[in-house]
Amino acid sequence: MQINRCIYNKIKEAILSKNKQIVIIYGPRQAGKTTLVNEILANIKFKSLYFTGDDLYAQEIFSRNELENLKRIFSSDMLVFIDEAQKIKNIGLTLKLLHDNLAVPLVVSGSASFDLADKLSEPLTGRTKTFWLYPLSYEEIKKKYIGVSPRLVNEELLLYGLYPKVQTIEKNKDKEDYLYEYINKYLYQDILEFSRIKKPKKVVDLLTLLALQIGSEVSVAELAKNLALSQKTIENYLDVLEKMFIIVNLRGFSRNLRKEIAKTSKYFFMDLGVRNALIRNFNPLALRNDIGHMFENFFIMEKIKQAHNFDRRANFYFWRTYDQKEIDLIEEYAGKLTGYECKWSDKKNISAPLDWQKAYPGAGFEIVTPNNFAKKINI
Repeated sequence: MQINRCIYNKIKEAILSKNKQIVIIYGPRQAGKTTLVNEILANIKFKSLYFTGDDLYAQEIFSRNELENLKRIFSSDMLVFIDEAQKIKNIGLTLKLLHDNLAVPLVVSGSASFDLADKLSEPLTGRTKTFWLYPLSYEEIKKKYIGVSPRLVNEELLLYGLYPKVQTIEKNKDKEDYLYEYINKYLYQDILEFSRIKKPKKVVDLLTLLALQIGSEVSVAELAKNLALSQKTIENYLDVLEKMFIIVNLRGFSRNLRKEIAKTSKYFFMDLGVRNALIRNFNPLALRNDIGHMFENFFIMEKIKQAHNFDRRANFYFWRTYDQKEIDLIEEYAGKLTGYECKWSDKKNISAPLDWQKAYPGAGFEIVTPNNFAKKINI
């Protein structure tokens, strides 16, 4: 199945730009970074070389920072693509040499944004153009579901997620096997490789706790107590998991009311298929008691993906007061606030909480259901 990614043309334009910036693509493993770049390379005239940071040969070439040796391998008429670049020591300095001295067109990708960013930030200041590639958005695969009832679409997407590989697999059992392999082959392996994580088993336990709490505010103190770790360690692990593109942190929104909660967080999963694999639960939606929170997770991630895909510089929050008035998602864009309340059942005549209406009289408010989610996602 051919899937057209929303940021395809933007990355292609950046590669061909006369500005000669290094193109950086961040995103989780298996989100389609390599496939996307290869599709672009197939449609431009550059000769190209592909390397992956997992390969010892690539690590040897790009970690030595020897200009004369680089001159023997690379030239300005050859585009170089380095996948999983965060695994290469001194990669930032080598890219600077290639860019400044040899004018080599460079595309670099990484599945751990903080690790790669740390290695690139200082050497490459002012030399980069950065993109974010998430798992597929509904916008990118909606043609596949033309004529399918919204409920069946939700059954598919909420259980198995939107990784590109999942969308090419027909049998549900094979989708489950792929997702279990994903967390064992990529997720656990990457967690083990990061020096900031000293107890990988505890990180997996932390992810499982978060998977069971999607849609709920998270107490770092409670997590620390359950896992017998310090709060500082939990905060560190949460930061790493967010920058590995596994979870997304949504903070409380507060501007006007003293009783608004602003200092707590909710954590949602970048992909629900991975989340369901972590808790080993692919039961049909009709048999689940977490469907409301799963639908909320799905809609929030789709809004975030769309914002990135279409350069919509929006901020996202949840809203709650101390007396339990709440709204699932607040979008702040171009000076306007819009609240979204996600309901798995098609409830009607629901209005925004009075406290919200009084505090933010110009704000919008919309109900999102399985039957209208596609319209609410669109920008």
